[in-house]
Amino acid sequence: MARSNFKIENIYDKDEVKKQADIRILLQLFKYIKPYKFIFAITIFMLLITAGLETAGPFILKIAIDKYLTPKNYNGFLYMVLLLGLTIFSQFGVRYVQQYLTEYMGEKIMFDLRMEIFSHIHKMEMSFFDKNRVGRLMTRVTTDVQTLNEMLSSGVVALFGDIFMIAAIVVIMLNLNLILSLVTFSVLVFLAVATAVFRQKVRRYFSIIREKISAINSYLQESITGIITIKFLNRQKRNNKEFENLNNDYLIEYIKTVFSYAVFFPIVTLIETLAIALIIWFGGGQVIKSILTLGTLVAFIQYIQKFFHPISDLSEKFGILQEAIAASERIFGLLGTKSAIVSPINAKSVMEIKGDISFNNVWFAYNEHDYVLKDISFKVKQGESIAFVGATGSGKTSIINILNRFYDIEKGSIYIDGIDIREFDLQNLRRHVGVVQQDVFLFSGSIMDNIRLGNKEITLEQVKEAAQFVNADKFIDKLPDKYYQEVKERGQTLSVGQKQLIAFARAIVFNPKVLLVLDEATSSVDTEIEGLIQDALKKVMHGRTSIIIAHRLSTIKNVDKIIVLSKGKIIESGTHKNLLKSKGVYYKLYKYQYQLQ
Repeated sequence: MARSNFKIENIYDKDEVKKQADIRILLQLFKYIKPYKFIFAITIFMLLITAGLETAGPFILKIAIDKYLTPKNYNGFLYMVLLLGLTIFSQFGVRYVQQYLTEYMGEKIMFDLRMEIFSHIHKMEMSFFDKNRVGRLMTRVTTDVQTLNEMLSSGVVALFGDIFMIAAIVVIMLNLNLILSLVTFSVLVFLAVATAVFRQKVRRYFSIIREKISAINSYLQESITGIITIKFLNRQKRNNKEFENLNNDYLIEYIKTVFSYAVFFPIVTLIETLAIALIIWFGGGQVIKSILTLGTLVAFIQYIQKFFHPISDLSEKFGILQEAIAASERIFGLLGTKSAIVSPINAKSVMEIKGDISFNNVWFAYNEHDYVLKDISFKVKQGESIAFVGATGSGKTSIINILNRFYDIEKGSIYIDGIDIREFDLQNLRRHVGVVQQDVFLFSGSIMDNIRLGNKEITLEQVKEAAQFVNADKFIDKLPDKYYQEVKERGQTLSVGQKQLIAFARAIVFNPKVLLVLDEATSSVDTEIEGLIQDALKKVMHGRTSIIIAHRLSTIKNVDKIIVLSKGKIIESGTHKNLLKSKGVYYKLYKYQYQLQ
């Protein structure tokens, strides 16, 4: 028996914790209303007026029946009908203003929230994106934010309106007739039980639904991004089946909520009908005995209908509220995730740097203690070039990632001009680092926009100079619209080599005068354009501290130093000629590639 009591207390504690969490979430939501508190106050005032006008209608009807209709006073009755019509017309005007302001406020809040989420995502470190699927993040910005919009525009404000309405009706009913009021309220116990069951089930369903829609968004984004691979591997049917399963899981859960609503609202209507039947039965007897006036009975019937309408509306708003709380938990969970890599409090910003780089006993792991770089030490002086080679997974690209502070190292230190990179302002550090990646990402827009990345301060002439410098003008000038040529999503209409030349131009136009980092920039290109890239590579490296990560060893013959990595460790270093003479790992790699050519 003691064990059973423990379980009951434990469930109660969990429920209390959940309620407290819900309150905290709602308080967080209200901070977004604060900038629009004046509009919010007006809408609340409008709701008070609406509640007054709504409750005035039945009372006017009571007076019209008792004082004018029963005594057959036509003129007085006509006056009351006109007054009732004016009340209804006023409701229309007040509701219009209230609804417009509510929707306006909701959209403004959603704009602010989307901007905050979007900005926050951009501040996160790269490991955050390794752990979070794109579709999941998209759901936060789109579906979850829209859910909050529904709550703020038709939930929170309407919630106040319903509470005002219920309170006003209860006060009027008690003043009209205490006994009839108690008869009406006697059926509320059934409504309380139905609402409690409904709330518990809907809350659980909405939480599951959000996870299902997130999974759908993730799979959809992945499928569209990888559509070429899907078609190459003829996976359309298999992908359709997988998507059907995800879609079906979502459908099943959503139908459960539909079932709950389909059961609950008829129950509310049934209880309302029961209340009206009790009033007609009991109140009718009172009218016959002349204890109660006919106008009071008619007014009570109307008040009962108006009383149950906001209760039913509150139950529906509760569903929206639960859905919004589930969405808010994920949104605030995202916004509450702090970036592990930020600029220090007294960050250093340097206008110009020489480009001396030093790695001192650096250890790095993407996953804790699973090191991909182990005790790495090397130096690069101003204007020198250094290349990293090694098998896939040896840690070459990780050098680039930690130098830009996309990830932070576990042990050791990295210096630029004698300053630990962790002391730099992040934007200032990355402004001095030009990166050209193997998989060049091009945005939708023109070639010019992709080179200057939306920076309007960079002129067309500067873009042309950068393109000419890296030989990108050779193919750009052949395009119909030249620098204004529209680039399709991810640059699908351009070859790999052309995209890499644009990436070279992009790096040059931002003029990282001291440091240029190249990440496998000459791999996977066609032979026709390789010569242009080789020439561009020499030009951009001249006078700049350069780090090259390359599979093609022929591209790094003339660098000042070559470092060979294996399983995260430096196993060889030296010039191209010296490494060939030593006939070690580099020699074997070079000979292997030479035989393949």
